[in-house]
Amino acid sequence: MAFQIAVAGKGGTGKTTFSSLVIRQLIKNGKGPVLAVDADANANLGEALGLNVKDTLSELLARINNNLEPMPAGMTKDQFVEYKVHQSLSEGDDVDLMVMGGPEGPGCYCFANNLVKGFTAELSKDYDYVVMDNEAGLEHLSRRTTQNIDVLFVVSDSSARGIRSAKRVKDLVDSIKLTVKKMYLIVTKVEEGSIEALQSEIDRTGIELIGTIPLDAQVREYDLHSKALVSLPDDSPVVAAVTDILKKASIL
Repeated sequence: MAFQIAVAGKGGTGKTTFSSLVIRQLIKNGKGPVLAVDADANANLGEALGLNVKDTLSELLARINNNLEPMPAGMTKDQFVEYKVHQSLSEGDDVDLMVMGGPEGPGCYCFANNLVKGFTAELSKDYDYVVMDNEAGLEHLSRRTTQNIDVLFVVSDSSARGIRSAKRVKDLVDSIKLTVKKMYLIVTKVEEGSIEALQSEIDRTGIELIGTIPLDAQVREYDLHSKALVSLPDDSPVVAAVTDILKKASIL
């Protein structure tokens, strides 16, 4: 069974940046193959990884349910969906990407959630690591789309609101008794004095602060020009920070 890494936290904290660089370092250190799962409706993990998204689960389901995908004779709907999910994976060097996409109806993620959960479990047998970039908020945790996690990284930016949101993630994990072997806090976009100012909020989360990621103009530049974040140079401060975090978590 693959080693399961999940990334959670409120929107805008840098979850996707962190997820993509975790994948970068796993591959660079010979830890692949990696299954990347973009469970955020606002999917952009593919861009960060430099992969073209072929299809999303939600779009695929919509076409199948509206009979826009011809089903081969002798194949059940479940078999056909599984076949199409495998086809929809975006393939890279030592990484494949599965993208959930938006809801199939107004506010409804139920079937897509179940597919993410089921196919992540099934597909993970063929990978050494699974890295899931969750949507902003707590929905995937509460629906147990993210489950049986080896390491949960809770990402916050350098704001009191972000840190409090991280605490809510821990409270939810504890309340629903989600299986998480290790949980760590990461604070991003850190400038001088940020951590000291936030220390009391960090202490209240009850989550071990495993590392910080500096505010980096190069990341903004890459985003501005739609350059894949996995192509950041080895001497990038953000890459170095993520590498240090993975070593402390005994992943590298």
